[in-house]
Amino acid sequence: MNTQDAGQTPAPKPSLLSALTVYGERRALIMLALGFASGLPNLLIFDTLSAWLRESGLSLQVISIFSLATLAYSMKLLWAPLVDRTKIPWLTNRLGHRRSWMLVAQVAVMIGLWLVAGGDPVRNLGMMALLAVLVAFAGATQDIVIDAWRIEAAGETRQGALAAAYQWGYRIAIIVAGAVPLILAQQYSWNVSYLVMAALMLIGVAGVLGAPREAQHIVRAINLEGVPSRPGLELPEWLARLTLVLAGAVVLGSGLAGSADILAQGLAAIGQAGAGEGLVAAWTSRPWGVFLQVGAVLVGGGLIVLAAFPIPGFRTRPGVYLSAALFDPFIDFFDRYRGTAALILALICLYRLADFVLNIMTPFYLDLGFTLVEIAEVRKVFGVAMSMLGVFLGGLAVARFGLLRALLIGAFAGPLSNLVFAWLAIEGAWLPALFVAIGVDNVAGGFAGTCLIAYMSSLTGQGFTATQYAVFSSFYSLPGKLLASQSGRIVESTAAAAEAGGALGAFKGLFAGLPAEAYASAVEKSGVSAAALGTGYLLFFIYSALIGVVGIVLAFMVAARQKPPEAQLFEAAPEGASVSPPA
Repeated sequence: MNTQDAGQTPAPKPSLLSALTVYGERRALIMLALGFASGLPNLLIFDTLSAWLRESGLSLQVISIFSLATLAYSMKLLWAPLVDRTKIPWLTNRLGHRRSWMLVAQVAVMIGLWLVAGGDPVRNLGMMALLAVLVAFAGATQDIVIDAWRIEAAGETRQGALAAAYQWGYRIAIIVAGAVPLILAQQYSWNVSYLVMAALMLIGVAGVLGAPREAQHIVRAINLEGVPSRPGLELPEWLARLTLVLAGAVVLGSGLAGSADILAQGLAAIGQAGAGEGLVAAWTSRPWGVFLQVGAVLVGGGLIVLAAFPIPGFRTRPGVYLSAALFDPFIDFFDRYRGTAALILALICLYRLADFVLNIMTPFYLDLGFTLVEIAEVRKVFGVAMSMLGVFLGGLAVARFGLLRALLIGAFAGPLSNLVFAWLAIEGAWLPALFVAIGVDNVAGGFAGTCLIAYMSSLTGQGFTATQYAVFSSFYSLPGKLLASQSGRIVESTAAAAEAGGALGAFKGLFAGLPAEAYASAVEKSGVSAAALGTGYLLFFIYSALIGVVGIVLAFMVAARQKPPEAQLFEAAPEGASVSPPA
């Protein structure tokens, strides 16, 4: 168990002013530029590109195939070990390990977008699809290495501010990539708009060149002593193992992304198009499709583990290398957090459970009687501003109070903010109440999300930063997806029970003063009275707050057993490790 050293004098709590100055430091400004570069390609490879494809006269079926490119972001954890271990010739010695990888990834994104800008979807559709995959792969690689640089380039007290700056930059890029290309395409052409987007990646390049080098980078050695080289046997073994990795990656990525399109395309290629269509329908069905998605994650992960597993009684270089690349990051984590690792993983997966179950909010606002314009204005404009405020406050809290204390505050934020929606369910379609509810929820979500990102960052170990953080960030939402699949069912079943009377029926009295238009449009669809439907929503939001208590309890348990992170995140380098010298 990790405990604080006896007699250690706790560091003085930073003043509010000194905590605020973290946002003006060079690293935070660099992180803003890197966050922008990270967010820009994400939307351009499908959402924005689909508008170009549709205007070119392509069918929705063809356009949907381009969504497969986004799977790269779900599967990035698979090549994160490569990013941790592999040096870029010439560049690594001059820029450092992380900055060299960032620069290569950004140049690849720029070249990909530039080539897309010179394309024609009607004449060169296949080439544009290939370029979209290239940009997605490079963009996902950029995400991996930016996260790793952020963690390695700053101490614990700055992780919150850097996470906040990254999210600001990312969200600004999403707005830019979603709006500016459409405006430019209207005024000039799609080719011009994508050329401008490629040029905007120079913001990220400037961030890389202006970024300080990480203090050191550890390359964990893989022990091949006593394993003879057998080139004739190793080539087919590599092909077999990598084929299994690829198959597992496709299944795993399909589960994480919630899309079975690539699996359906594979079935169609072997003459089973009908089975592929059925799989897609089952994959996206509510509420049980999410269980199929989680099952795919488990099956895909199992295939990857099998591919990396050494052959019993017969050590081979491919087996040793793949097993070390895949398993060593997990072994390192469980060694460093012996006695608390399971609690920490549970906390990561359940910390934001109260937020993830709120996947029925737009239907809720419509049922209350708000118009689409009102919902759009409050959620997409005011809500985004409040979210960015929450992100700022989260980073400030980490710098001011320390990581574990900020994490505890964030654990309360989600459940308490959900109770504001319970109040909104009783108030009806009152616009000021909608502003309050969405404002509180977005501030709380931004705060808790920043604290969780900073906490996950503090858990990574030397030599495995990219891999371990990619694993944490890929899997932390899975339990929430499972529970969220039942949200609509909970509301409707609770409303039906309230309509039938009994103990739940007593809550209907809370809705006696509702205006006539509240829930009016939903009464016919739900088959219950407005008061009963309001009761269903009210109790659902109370339920969503109560399940958040699990995260609060886990946060207290982890805080009690885990040593507070020091300003230096990493322990001493292991004997024999290769260390890149600081700049």
